[in-house]
Amino acid sequence: MLPAVELLFIRHGEPAWDEAGLAVDDPALTDRGIEQARLLGRALRGLRADQLLVSPLRRAQQTAEPIADALGLEPTTLPWLAEISMGRWQGTPSEAVERAFRENRGRPLEEQWEGIPGGESFRHFHARVTGGLQEMLDGAGALRLSDHPPLWKLCEPERRIVVVAHGGTNAVSLGYLLGIEPVPWEWERFVSFHASVSTLQPVEISSGHTFSLLRFADTTHLPAELQTR
Repeated sequence: MLPAVELLFIRHGEPAWDEAGLAVDDPALTDRGIEQARLLGRALRGLRADQLLVSPLRRAQQTAEPIADALGLEPTTLPWLAEISMGRWQGTPSEAVERAFRENRGRPLEEQWEGIPGGESFRHFHARVTGGLQEMLDGAGALRLSDHPPLWKLCEPERRIVVVAHGGTNAVSLGYLLGIEPVPWEWERFVSFHASVSTLQPVEISSGHTFSLLRFADTTHLPAELQTR
């Protein structure tokens, strides 16, 4: 018997961010990333799941292909699962992109909530992801009772939802479900490797349920040489 509304958050495989020294905004997987996804699909084969939700970005879509085959599910693409938008960098020298990201880390904390100049603000990103997540949970019979502490009323038991998304998207989702105050660098607080799996299960507390992080960023299905971040 499944616990009520078990959630699996999967990060995509390794993407090809660089092409001949130039940045790629929406990259496909590298050959290594494709192999990571294949092995992940093999590890999940036979797992019972009710939904497979996927980010619209190419790296997540490619990662989801072997998972969909293994689970026997048709993936559902949801725009709110996309990674935070960092603006348009297509064709920009990769060195310049890396420098911009380094400089952003040195900005005053309050400014970091605004995100990379020209990109999506973290405030908007956080609202987008948590809003979409709660709407999905509402549809799965998980109604939020309180924020502090985070408690849900779970009305539909025995559901497993698999999410294929990104380091930032998954980190924001984990923070929301665990009731952790957000910061504008969530992907640095919850660092997940490529093609890793994080599992949350509900635990009955008082008059409702809270979510427990059963495992985080599991990569035991990958050999050491394929574990990348």
